[in-house]
Amino acid sequence: MENFTFYSPTFFAFGKDTENEAGDYVKRFGGSKVLIHYGGGSVVRSGLLDRVKASIEKAGLSYVELGGVKPNPRSGLVYEGIALAKKENVDFVLAVGGGSVIDSSKAIAMGTLYDGDFWDFYSGKPIERALPVGTVLTIAAAGSEGSGDSVITKEEGMFKRGTGSDLIRPKFSILNPALTQTLPPYQTAAGITDIMAHLHERYLTNTKEVEVTDRMIEGLLLTMIHEGPRVIEDPNNYEARANIMWAGMMAHNNSCGVGRSQDWNSHEIEHELSALYDCAHGAGLAVTMPAVFRYVYQHDVMRFAKLAVRVWGCQMDYDHPEVTALAGIRSLEIFLKDIGMPGSFAEIGGKEEDIPKLVEALCYGNGRTGSISGFVTLNEEDCAKIYRMMI
Repeated sequence: MENFTFYSPTFFAFGKDTENEAGDYVKRFGGSKVLIHYGGGSVVRSGLLDRVKASIEKAGLSYVELGGVKPNPRSGLVYEGIALAKKENVDFVLAVGGGSVIDSSKAIAMGTLYDGDFWDFYSGKPIERALPVGTVLTIAAAGSEGSGDSVITKEEGMFKRGTGSDLIRPKFSILNPALTQTLPPYQTAAGITDIMAHLHERYLTNTKEVEVTDRMIEGLLLTMIHEGPRVIEDPNNYEARANIMWAGMMAHNNSCGVGRSQDWNSHEIEHELSALYDCAHGAGLAVTMPAVFRYVYQHDVMRFAKLAVRVWGCQMDYDHPEVTALAGIRSLEIFLKDIGMPGSFAEIGGKEEDIPKLVEALCYGNGRTGSISGFVTLNEEDCAKIYRMMI
């Protein structure tokens, strides 16, 4: 295990009706004028946005609002939010929505206290200051409600890139599983896939002797395998929703990733798909992960074989561990298909003729120098082969 530091200060309010306490938490964590940031649609129709506003008013706070966040959040709305926050002297950003809304809120929070272009932070500049952020979560998926990470798509060039710092970890997050019961099955399944991807990205490590975090990851994957089909079959299963929601947070606040190298190549490769085709991130990952895993599994066959045995219940073949490893990858692929996720490039809008463009953006866009690194370093030829494997 490697040396590490870990700081995860987010206050969690978990359970039914907790969104009605949003104003109290904003006040508790220093907010007096709030930017309420959201997508639209369901948070408006369901009355959630009105309940949050009422709680802000009850706490004696003022607010302005900015809706319109789309999946794979874009830079244009971030610039609009920064301008609004500066104009209105906002001192707190409250995200009401899923990972896209939270990531956009974090970008606004860091950009409001910065004189330059907020995209500098997504191009490698360290974050030095940010407004405090709180969240009211509406989908279990990205884990942004507990993490210090944010991913935004820059519309000029369509680069999807991430940044991270403890300074943008939410001060509080309100997690009411009941708010996810109205999600369409496809969105629920995409969220489950994203959670499982976050766990796999940490499991694929080159660090030895990390049994504690290995077992944590395996346990959370087993939870998703158990609860995923239950919630697809019965969207109103509150207990299954609750377990998935907490697993989503645990999967990405990095408690499972400390002391070990991590991968993230599947995410990097998928980011180009959702940037170009605007597919759901989880759906893109459902297509990307099996292809990446089949391409790299021989780098450490026993790690994949261990995952296959401990999580998927495959029989260990000590003479041919590659058989076990591939059986585990196939089990993941079948599971994702069974919960309603796509299994091929075409199903997410992908076109073979776009592969050179995808590889160029992935390996050279936004200052990159020809490769991506994680569990295995992948050059442009490797990435092109992986995209073709998805066909």
